[in-house]
Amino acid sequence: MTEQLDAQDQISQQSEMSLLGHLLELRDRLLRCVVAILVVFLGMFYWANDIYLLLAEPLRERLPENSSMIATDIVAPFLTPFKMTAILAVFVAMPYILHQVWAFISPGLYRHEKRFAFPLLFSSIVLFYCGLAFAYFVVFPLAWAFLTAAGPEGVQVLPDISSYLSIVLKMFFAFGVAFEIPVATVLLVWSGLTTVESLREKRPYVIVGVFVIGMLLTPPDVISQVLLAIPMWILFEMGIFFSQLGPKREKSQSDFNGGK
Repeated sequence: MTEQLDAQDQISQQSEMSLLGHLLELRDRLLRCVVAILVVFLGMFYWANDIYLLLAEPLRERLPENSSMIATDIVAPFLTPFKMTAILAVFVAMPYILHQVWAFISPGLYRHEKRFAFPLLFSSIVLFYCGLAFAYFVVFPLAWAFLTAAGPEGVQVLPDISSYLSIVLKMFFAFGVAFEIPVATVLLVWSGLTTVESLREKRPYVIVGVFVIGMLLTPPDVISQVLLAIPMWILFEMGIFFSQLGPKREKSQSDFNGGK
């Protein structure tokens, strides 16, 4: 009886040590992510105003003659470029952040899971950047041209820099997340939570849903709403296609015996 209690205590201590080790590793990797973001931010802060001007270029080019952007808050000329640079630092450091995520979870994955996890992580960051680029180079010029020309005659367009940053970040987030649809679809199918056939049957609801999401996440103009909804639909179809190329649900015995 005493030996059994000693064995249970030893197992409990090993479990606690294992949990503590995971928590310490998680802390270290979170600190590395914070340090990476801070280093990138400090490296770009000197050019914060130039970065903001680059971000505002699609709007400034389409402002009516004798119009310009304004700051209605006395601290906005400093805080707005500061916030923009901080958020951009997170975007730039994202590959390193995902590398830390991969390094933390990879020891607990089976061999067949490791084979597909890294390509999914890599494709997710590439798709996120593609969403940001699509918003900046395609959506912004069209949306700002429509919005600046749609105002009533006699009203001077003077966009506030803080308001512009808020709208831009909202659209960046919307398009960045929307471009992750293929990865999300593939994960849902490969994990067994749904099937390709089920997703195909729900296609009419998905089409309605993407247009509703486009209406909620973009400014109140038809152009940006359609430019978000249609890519989401196309990306959903891409996700269905790539889901068919994934691993089968059956797992070989070797994956469990020597997979970790």
